[in-house]
Order: sequence, then C-alpha cells, then structure tokens
Amino acid sequence: MGYCTLEQVLLSVKTSSKMADKGNWALAITVFAVFTAGFLLVRADIITEAPVGQLFVYELHREVFQREFEPFHKVFGQVYNDPMVFKCNKERFPDLPRWLRFTQRDAYDNGFLYGTPLPRDQGRNIIEIFVINKRNYETFKERLVINVGPAVKQMPYQAEFFIELREIEKVLPAAVQAEIKLDIQNLWRTSRLEFVNITSALDRGGRVPLPLPGYFEGVYVKLGSDQPFSPCMLRLETAEHQRECASGGKISGDCSRCTNPINCITWCKSTLFDLSKPVPPAPLPTVGSGVLAWGGEFSPPESPPDRDFFPDYIVTVIVPLALVLILCLILSYIMCCRREGVLKRNAKTPDLQLYHHHTIQGDASELRRMAGGDRRTADRPRQCLQPLLMAEQAMAES
Repeated sequence: MGYCTLEQVLLSVKTSSKMADKGNWALAITVFAVFTAGFLLVRADIITEAPVGQLFVYELHREVFQREFEPFHKVFGQVYNDPMVFKCNKERFPDLPRWLRFTQRDAYDNGFLYGTPLPRDQGRNIIEIFVINKRNYETFKERLVINVGPAVKQMPYQAEFFIELREIEKVLPAAVQAEIKLDIQNLWRTSRLEFVNITSALDRGGRVPLPLPGYFEGVYVKLGSDQPFSPCMLRLETAEHQRECASGGKISGDCSRCTNPINCITWCKSTLFDLSKPVPPAPLPTVGSGVLAWGGEFSPPESPPDRDFFPDYIVTVIVPLALVLILCLILSYIMCCRREGVLKRNAKTPDLQLYHHHTIQGDASELRRMAGGDRRTADRPRQCLQPLLMAEQAMAES
C-alpha cells in the first residue's frame, strides 16, 4: 500500500468538494432527519384514548420491556426470563388517578392498568411506568398518556355478573374478555355489548382465598348495551327468582350458558341496571316551624340502689394476699428448715475426701513454690497421704 503526501490529500479534498452537488446535500439532510425522527420515536410517549363509561385496559408486556435491558443473549449466548416488577403512578403524584388501578400477580406475569373513567375524570392523564429488573436491578422508565374523552356509546341497559372461578389478572387479557363477551351475547341475544367495568371481589369486601388449587377470589364483570334486556335476563327481577336465591335451593330460571366452565356466572349474584328510566329526584326535606314540640317536664332517673362492695373486696384483695402469704411460708420453710447443715454434711463425708478438700490450697501453694525455685534447693514433697494410709491399714488388720 502506498502512502499519500499532504499535498495529495488536500488536492483530493478540493476535488471532492467541487463534485458535491445539491443531491448530496439532500441525501445528508434526509439521513439526518431520519436519524432524528428515529431518536424521537424511541423516546416518544405512548398515547392512548379512554372514553367515559367504558372499560380501559392497558397491558404491560414483560417481553417488550425485556428488550430495553442488556441483551444477554447476544453477549453470553443465553436468554434470561428475568422477573420484572412494574411501578405506576401519575406524573408528579405518588399514586394513580382515582379511576385507574394497577395489578400484577407475580414478577413473572404481565401488569395491567385498568379502570372506568367518569365524566369528572375527563382530561389528560400522564402515567409514569417504572420497570425494575429483579435479577440485576436495572430500571427503565416510560410514560403513558391517557386522554379521557366524552362517552362514545350510550349504554342505558347494563348488567353485572359474578364469575366465581376467575381472578382479576386472568380476566383482563383481551382474549378472555372476548370469551366472556361471547357468552353474555348469547344470553342477552345481541352482539352490541361493551365492557363497562371489571372489579375483583376483594374490592367488594370479599375474603382472601386460600393459597391452594381450586380457590379463587372471584370477579365482577359489568357490561352495557343500547339494546333492552332479553326475557331470560328479566327473570332476575322477579320475586320468584329472589325467593329461590334466598332459600339456597335449585334455581329454575338459570338460562346462562358458558363455553368455558371457568367463565360460568353465578346466576343469583347477577344484577340488572336499567338507566333508560328517569330517576325520580329525591324528596325535598320538610321545613318545620323551627320550634320543638312540648314534651312535658323532665323527669330524671332515680338513684341506683346501694351496693355492698365487701364481697368484691375479699375476692380481689384478701384472697390474693392470703395466697401470697402461704407461698412465702412454704418458700421460707424450704429455704431455712430443710437445709442439711455443715456438721451433718461433714459427718456423712469420708475422712479421706475431707482431707483432700482441706489440703487443696496448701498443695497448690507447695506446687507453685517448687515450680518457681531451683529443684536442687527446694524442699522435697511431703507425703501427705502416708499417715492416713497407715491408719487405714491398721484398722483393716485389727
């Protein structure tokens, strides 16, 4: 490979600058615009709409946020199923808006933002979503913009059903909602249905189920339509139906059908809401004269009868003191009168053992003296046991 001099480099630069035309400048501007648009697109907010009176559900997929973290499968050749925890709150507020709720059963499950906005909740809601990777504790932040607008559909006929074998996280996915909606369409005999609200039974005062298979918290689903109720659904408002539900026996008017057994509704906990009829206003309070009616002279109650507190005094004071005194006497007898005494102990102890006990300190001093001094000048050890051994031998011979 040959090397170019500085003059040759300058000459090539001048030549290339002369060859640049308007097409090259347009290409450069286009590349810059695409790069800027791509950068803004990555950092753009997620914008969604939520009409008043209809159920809003936004699912936070773990797979989407998995790409925001370090690509371990590219570096190490491994694919991690990292547990992730979502934290959601309204921007500049510690909690979510009053109409919006968040749920996530486990760190390995997706999260859900759901709720039904009311007319007073119209406006722009900015939700901050924080994703925490529980394996390496990396974090990621995203913003969700929810524009709550006016009601799109009028649903004067609404019905609420209770699904006993479901949990709130299992009902919020769109596929499960479609299954439930199909069953209610067959019951309502219309396809013009929309979800109004989905609520967990725990939010209605239900009990927390046991953490065992076959126990569920239960879910209330509320749907609405502009079509009136079917004749089968109107049986819910009859006195015969309410009487059968109160007795707890077999329900004769249950005409609900479910393609999936876990989506079957509890017929006795179903409720109809007919909003097409005007609600009569509440009666106004009756304005009186402002003067209380005469109720007669005040007659105070008589004094209670006298009570003798001496039995109570005996039970609460004398009896505990007597028990304490008896326990003190027993303890004093055990501590003072049941002692053996030094003389009795020495009388029961052999003389050789007593001699060992009394000469321990003297023998220890003698050993220290022998260890500290010169062995040649130290006194020879005394035969302390010789007299006792001789005495024992004499007693044995006699």
